[in-house]
Amino acid sequence: MKALDIWYVLAVQRLPDVVHGPTSIFSPDGTPARSAFGLSMLVLSITLGIFLIVGGLLFYALIRFRHRPSDVNAAQEPPQIYGSNQIELSWTVVPILIVVMLFLATARVIYSTEHARRPRETLDVMVIGHQFWWEYRYPKYGVVTANELHIPVSDRTHPTPTYLTMSSADTNHSFWIPRLAGKMDVIPNKINIMWVDPSTAGLYLGQCAQYCGTQHAKMLLRVYADTPAEFSAWIAQQQKQAVQNASESEGRGVFERNSCISCHTVAGTVATGRFGPDLTHVASRDTVASGAVPNTPANVRAFVADPAHFKPGALMPPMHLNDHDLDAVTAYLATLK
Repeated sequence: MKALDIWYVLAVQRLPDVVHGPTSIFSPDGTPARSAFGLSMLVLSITLGIFLIVGGLLFYALIRFRHRPSDVNAAQEPPQIYGSNQIELSWTVVPILIVVMLFLATARVIYSTEHARRPRETLDVMVIGHQFWWEYRYPKYGVVTANELHIPVSDRTHPTPTYLTMSSADTNHSFWIPRLAGKMDVIPNKINIMWVDPSTAGLYLGQCAQYCGTQHAKMLLRVYADTPAEFSAWIAQQQKQAVQNASESEGRGVFERNSCISCHTVAGTVATGRFGPDLTHVASRDTVASGAVPNTPANVRAFVADPAHFKPGALMPPMHLNDHDLDAVTAYLATLK
């Protein structure tokens, strides 16, 4: 009974999470994802049909030609038949037809996705993959952020997709949000372009799908599909210079006196580093460490003190600050909204 109970929990109770989960390909909410889903269902239907036919024939052969006590000369080998033009023709032509059909269906989906008409109202976002985080740049608005991508929803009657121009700053990565689109490789010295058009506002989760180092598993993706009003408000907030309270000037001083400014940017300060994420509005993000943990003061403090606490092998070194300076920097970062 225990084995059956475990099977029930995994296969039945968890089935809704698998089918309708935040990273499920079975719940597409974008045109590219819906095309890939339809193609997947076609392939699944064909392979299921092949399985049923082959399995049925095997089962029939096992039953029809099983050994019976009444068989005479059971030890004697049955008559052997060598060669059948009809059978050989069928198992050659039918698979070729199936492969050709799948090839044409796949080519149609690829062409319709990569050569889709681009509306004038599209949003362009530059995506840069780093070990082990994502950088997002909005050239039209002069906004730079990290790890949490905000895009507007797209009305199916009046599509306004978001085009993502992708490159890598170091090694190979892969950008994958299962509910919005298929995987797209992010490669150094090469520009790849994909587009997404979520029709429902909400949070879509994804993952770097190409092994890129020790923290590949925690190079997560968070895509926020906002209503037009929400997206405009987010852009306006990101375009503002972060306001720091006067009481947090001590933390800013600690931040600027240490090597933080060599890797990070905070608009309006001497911090202009490009190696790490832009921190101008870091307090407005829901997570830190590329989606690894919630953005809370305790988590920020622990990450600044020792990034390996959450992401072993992270490229950011431990800061070796004393408790007083660590508290001051944490309080300062909390003001960067």
